[in-house]
Amino acid sequence: SATARRLGRVNSAAHPAPRTDLGVQAGLVMAAAQVGGTFAPTLTPRSDVDQGAVTALSTGLHYLLAVSTQDALQAVAAEMAGLPALSGWSDHATRQRRLVIAADLVAVPAGAALRAALPNRPGEAMLRGAARQAGWRTASTGVAALSLEATRAALRVLDERLDAGGRLANLPVAVPLGLAIAVAADRRRRVEPEPGWRDPDAAPLGRSVLVAGGVEGVLALLAYGEHLLATNAGERLAAVLPGGPQVWRLAAHAASVGALAAGTWALWTRAMSSLEAASDELEPALGGEDARWIGPTISGGPDSLVPWTTLGKEGRRHAALYVRPAPLADRPEGAPDLSIETVMGAPARATPVQVFVGLDSAPTPQERVELALAEMERTGAFDRSLLVLVSPTGLGYVNYVAMAAIQYLTRGDVASVTLQYSNRPSPLSLGRVAAAREQNRLMWLKVLERLHERPGPRPRVVLFGESLGAHTSQDVFLHWGTLGLEALGIDRALWIGTPYGSGWMHEVTGPDRLDVDRRSVAVVNDLDQLHAVQRERGVDPRYVLLSHDNDGVTRFGVDLLTTTPAWLGPNRPRVEQGPPDASPRGIPAHLRWRPVTSFVQTVVDMKNALRPGMWGAWGHDYRPDLTWFISEVYDLPASEEELERVADAVHHREMARWELLQED
Repeated sequence: SATARRLGRVNSAAHPAPRTDLGVQAGLVMAAAQVGGTFAPTLTPRSDVDQGAVTALSTGLHYLLAVSTQDALQAVAAEMAGLPALSGWSDHATRQRRLVIAADLVAVPAGAALRAALPNRPGEAMLRGAARQAGWRTASTGVAALSLEATRAALRVLDERLDAGGRLANLPVAVPLGLAIAVAADRRRRVEPEPGWRDPDAAPLGRSVLVAGGVEGVLALLAYGEHLLATNAGERLAAVLPGGPQVWRLAAHAASVGALAAGTWALWTRAMSSLEAASDELEPALGGEDARWIGPTISGGPDSLVPWTTLGKEGRRHAALYVRPAPLADRPEGAPDLSIETVMGAPARATPVQVFVGLDSAPTPQERVELALAEMERTGAFDRSLLVLVSPTGLGYVNYVAMAAIQYLTRGDVASVTLQYSNRPSPLSLGRVAAAREQNRLMWLKVLERLHERPGPRPRVVLFGESLGAHTSQDVFLHWGTLGLEALGIDRALWIGTPYGSGWMHEVTGPDRLDVDRRSVAVVNDLDQLHAVQRERGVDPRYVLLSHDNDGVTRFGVDLLTTTPAWLGPNRPRVEQGPPDASPRGIPAHLRWRPVTSFVQTVVDMKNALRPGMWGAWGHDYRPDLTWFISEVYDLPASEEELERVADAVHHREMARWELLQED
């Protein structure tokens, strides 16, 4: 009868069965609550594919973390429900449901207390940040689950009052609830952009949603399959082993993560082998195996102690593209004459020396150092007036514009020495930073030793490093501040695009230290900022870090997963108007840190900071400003007309190099 059905619904509303999908639904609430934040602007514009990937990966990770957290709370409740001491408290299903609610209620204040007890500190240990995030995750998951249960209860009551026959009670509410939470939270925390600031153009919403939906669909299928597998394994294992299904389901989740890690490691190893093989390919455009046309002061030539084939692809490019001191007699028709004599309007003082020792040039770091020293003696590197110690990027790349500008401004009276430490791209060479540091330290100490033994004039010694090369160069002086550079006899240093992970960079820009002379270090976004620092201090900084404010490489760190970094804190670089051709200055106040999401967004910013084939002082491209920075930082004075000619020449060389290597 209608009365019986109504009474049945009332009883069902009062004593619903335990929700086995609560973890999944709480995960959907958390994921939906993060969707809006994934569209927030960051350092660089994002394409629709970028935006779709950011949204899908961020919400997917939030979903998985929330599901795992809620599953753990339910596992605790399930084990407690089976305790003999609680057996008299209603039936098992009702007891378990109430204990799940109690676990969520306890999780909220407990997680919030843990988060409050560990306030955010930029530069903190990741373990501390992870503990704080665990507190936030526990509390927010508890809020999501309780909000979901409260909403469901309200719908059941409304369904009963309207006699809707379960249509209201069974509405899917997780995603709408999460979106409502997101809107409320973003309104409360919204900060208006600074006047005149223009956020990067947003990606097309429609296409971004399609990409995100596609990625989410694949992730959902995988997650659903893993969920079924873990649930089935949990039930089967609980039938034959001590412990309930919830406990064994968590164990099955852990096994799945282990299998995924093992598969990822296998793919990683195979990919690294392929990359390392590609880094040794000989390029016909550079003469293949024939290096007879390379001069005697360049590593890899006919008289060199370093075999051409051992330099690696980047080492051979570096050797082939040095600046010639005088016009070439056999210069190809139509090719511009960009020799030192022509560009500088005066004969070269000497032929530049470029020593490069590849990873395959000798089997050990000690042997590579000894080979480099012998090559420096052979080429007369110690007789030049300027000696540049270079640490390359992961693949062995040395910035061609920087080297050419130095060779022009010294009119060839310069030597550079570079030791390769990896043959993988920089993001994949982070595990080799320590090896690079020790190799560089040994090399530079040996150079200092040789210089002290030499009678007469000695060259000024300067450092250059870009990206991971800046990191591995600075790491030599880790825990020694600027005192280490002075003790080693380093006259000047220029580092461009220093990665966020450089410990030395944080030491010299963080709290005061006895071994750091603040007046000798400057971190600037552009040349005008360097000039402003010079005017303010009354001295020229000797060690300069050129780091664009919108360069994701200088902002990305693993601690973004757990900690609000200083560059997103109250002391972030101030937004201000800079020169029209310079990279934009400052980090706007309305950009804020979001757990997981900021990490994924900054990964994309790091990718978008690199613009192959384009020329512009923006993101991770520092080439247009290098002529002026090298003149200022290395104390190589030149007239403005000469600087303009050098800047024009290095630009022409870079475009020609790009076209040559693209055709190869």
